Amino acid sequence: MVTGSASGIGAATTALLRERGAEVIGCDLADAEIRADLSTPDGRLSLIEQVREHGPIDAVLAVAGGGKTGLLETNYFGAVATLEGLRPLLAQRTAPRAVAVSSTSALAPANEQVVQACLDGDEAAAVHLLGQDPSGGGVAGGYGVAKRALNRWVRRAAPTAEWAGAGIALNVVAPGVVDTPAAAYILTDPEVRKAVETAAPQPFGGFPGRPEWIAETICWLASADNRFVTGQILFADGGSEAAAVGDLHWQ
Repeated sequence: MVTGSASGIGAATTALLRERGAEVIGCDLADAEIRADLSTPDGRLSLIEQVREHGPIDAVLAVAGGGKTGLLETNYFGAVATLEGLRPLLAQRTAPRAVAVSSTSALAPANEQVVQACLDGDEAAAVHLLGQDPSGGGVAGGYGVAKRALNRWVRRAAPTAEWAGAGIALNVVAPGVVDTPAAAYILTDPEVRKAVETAAPQPFGGFPGRPEWIAETICWLASADNRFVTGQILFADGGSEAAAVGDLHWQ
């Protein structure tokens, strides 16, 4: 099951899985097997109910995100509701896997009050706090806040009895700037493009990356071949995170 399947990384992932013989249930606002708005509680519930009709599933890929509105609602609360709501269907399979898509934007400084409200599951408080201080995510705004919270949620959840204990691998892929419709505002404005590329260079693979490159990474993490990787934030970003952070984690 792939959310955000109609465009960008979600579409590339769906196409690659089908090319390899998988049966894929796509979810998006339109042009998908399941239509649901993950920025709303009703839309999340609708997604879960519709997927349940298909029975147990081998993998949940929470790719849907982006946007200029509903940043926390879709990128954090929608992703977590998808993963948690479909976890019982994963637990019925022999090699279940789950992958969420984050972003290098999660590296930007963030209002930790908003992040904590997300982790506490308090959507109203998180949205309210971000509304009071829209700059709380720095240059990445609410998008970066949501992705940081998503990374932290996955790190907390992955090693628990409900996930690892049930044999479910749960990981994150965090892309850099990729040539998708969601990144058009960066790529079509020469000044913005230059500023972003300067601030977050991608020395391996170039700027921007390709959605099919991210899809390859997602598909491996979601496969039965992944027998030992869980709880990881895998930056698929052409080296951007390494350039920004260096060896900080190992000092």
